[in-house]
Amino acid sequence: MRHILITCCMLLWTLVSPARGATISMESLLQEMVDRDTLARFPEPAYTCKQFSSYDRQADTPGSPTWWANMDRSYFLRVEENQGRKEHVLMDAKGPGAVVRFWATWHGPGGGPFSNGTMRIYLDGNETPVVEGPFEDVIDKGFLTGPPLSQGVSPLTDYRRRGHNLYLPIPYAKQCKITYECQVLIDDGGRKGEALYYQINYRTYEPAAQVKTFSMEDLKRAQDTLDRVQKMLVQTSAEERMASSEVNATFELPAGAVVAHGASGLEKPRAICGLSLKLQAADLEQALRSTVLRIEFDNQETVWCPVGDFFGTGYRLNPFSTWYTAVDADGTLSCYWSMPYQRYARVSFENLGQQTVTVDSLRIATCPWQWDERSLYFHATWKQWHKIATKANTQARDHGASDLNWVTIQGQGQYAGDTLTLFNGAASWWGEGDEKIYVDGEAFPSHFGTGTEDYYGYAWCRPEKFAAPFQAQPDGGGNLKGGFSVNSRYRALDAIPFTRSLKFDMELWHWAKTKMNYAPACFWYARAGARSNVQPIPEEARRKVAMVMEDVVEIKRVKGAVEGEACRIQRKSGGKTEIQAGAQFDWSGQRQLWWIDAGPKDELVLDVPVKRAGTYTVTAALTKAVDYGIVRISLNGRVLTEKLDLYNPSVITKEVDLGPCQLKKGVNQLVVRIVGANARAIKRHMFGLDYLLLKKTP
Repeated sequence: MRHILITCCMLLWTLVSPARGATISMESLLQEMVDRDTLARFPEPAYTCKQFSSYDRQADTPGSPTWWANMDRSYFLRVEENQGRKEHVLMDAKGPGAVVRFWATWHGPGGGPFSNGTMRIYLDGNETPVVEGPFEDVIDKGFLTGPPLSQGVSPLTDYRRRGHNLYLPIPYAKQCKITYECQVLIDDGGRKGEALYYQINYRTYEPAAQVKTFSMEDLKRAQDTLDRVQKMLVQTSAEERMASSEVNATFELPAGAVVAHGASGLEKPRAICGLSLKLQAADLEQALRSTVLRIEFDNQETVWCPVGDFFGTGYRLNPFSTWYTAVDADGTLSCYWSMPYQRYARVSFENLGQQTVTVDSLRIATCPWQWDERSLYFHATWKQWHKIATKANTQARDHGASDLNWVTIQGQGQYAGDTLTLFNGAASWWGEGDEKIYVDGEAFPSHFGTGTEDYYGYAWCRPEKFAAPFQAQPDGGGNLKGGFSVNSRYRALDAIPFTRSLKFDMELWHWAKTKMNYAPACFWYARAGARSNVQPIPEEARRKVAMVMEDVVEIKRVKGAVEGEACRIQRKSGGKTEIQAGAQFDWSGQRQLWWIDAGPKDELVLDVPVKRAGTYTVTAALTKAVDYGIVRISLNGRVLTEKLDLYNPSVITKEVDLGPCQLKKGVNQLVVRIVGANARAIKRHMFGLDYLLLKKTP
């Protein structure tokens, strides 16, 4: 019954949606947001989509020494004096138009608390702002609306480390200016003062478009519409979209085989509006990458993409749900793109792997479609850079990054989103790079971002999982510790129309010198005859997927070592412990056991396993740095060192000979006691154990 109600609701909205020449309003934009068919037609009235952001203004010339400048915060268009206030201008655009996405994150001077100064939105040249309130309240604390249209991600992340997203559309007839005012220092790049990172996506319509300017009164009147949209964005399920399935099939796909569905069941004029399936294989991860989805519309194959990447999960299954894609707990993969065709569609699966794969419960749903001169074909392209080398650049020095071209499109259409699947070869952040999107031959990108995680809606390279209607991180495990991560961003009101071409570049900027696998899938719509520079690459889809870091890079591991991060913590009397990862510190396995913020007399007790009893010489690989303490170390009650000073002006790891000790078979106790700190040290009394070497003596 529920899917019937949703279908009826959508039909009603279709009937009352604005006709050609009708006024664009906040309510009409909300309705457009949840009408997936909109992306499959070139917009009318026509508009451009561009972006204001806090990108580092030193990045002014492609290819110049400062092209990858990285202080992407607290840069503004200008500063204005207004009734005694100093207002920093984030955006100033002529209308008619609409703000369609606002992302931000922040911190106060020196990394301290954010002042939460005042955001003001001025519309149509009025001196009185239509929106005025605390900055973070407007973006993410319900000042305008609640989740999911106003939401920080991930909910599992500390609030101070979230990316904050506002998707409530704010239309304007003549002009939009957004400012920020606070009572603390704001300097270019936030080097000393408050750091505000932001991205604002906005539409500019053709001059004749009629737009009703946003007001708080309109927001109140539109509450019923807003509530319906909010619910629809989070309640979509496969069953609601798959009610009209034309194809229901389960089949085996032997190695090297291609199986097609279509022709008789997917004939003109219709649109594929739902696609779902499960894959089964002995090696499911490899099957998700080596099984390729191919879709042909009216004699042109426009989709060639590994199944896992197409559905936004990469080659590891993680349950999540967005407005366009979902993975259920039982492994069902679903997508809800609208994919129209005039005569026929053919959906094929090709097995490029070496094992038999079962495509289980394949369902293809179609919906009515009236083909017209604005109709567009759906495209999906995919590529992978295998073991691409990165440069170590943690200090924002020049030439620390490179621009990777995800796709360049020739033709007319709309860019609709992307999924990035990667395997990080180092225990360091990989995504410092900014997106740069050039539309219709621009010399300078009209979309210049502030970081890859910012583009995907989160912030601060956090690994926590999240899913929202238009962005998701089903798995972020590789962000800081190395390994697998997958991010998706899908576009609705912030889709990017192009009349001649679109070029999407993303900086690859890593904190470490390493290698990684890096695979973007791009989703877009275009008129017949459009083409891109990405061709099918079966050798990459066929390639064995990376499962451990050694699959992409050589990792230093000390033979015979008892790794600090593997030692069981029996107890501690103060401070906190965690496994710290970092490729730049030359730790064995790129990790250490890290104990921080304890005080004098606090103790950390670790279990050290030993296979055979006897006398051993004990060597400890310990980290030294400016905020490390002085410690006493004992093993099985014997003091090995009374006062070991771990202070050093820079971070180093050093092997320390602790001498001989009698050890028993099984568990032995290593006790680390804080006894003080060097006079020059920052008094955080840190301790880091990379590994222990136990050498049995005669």
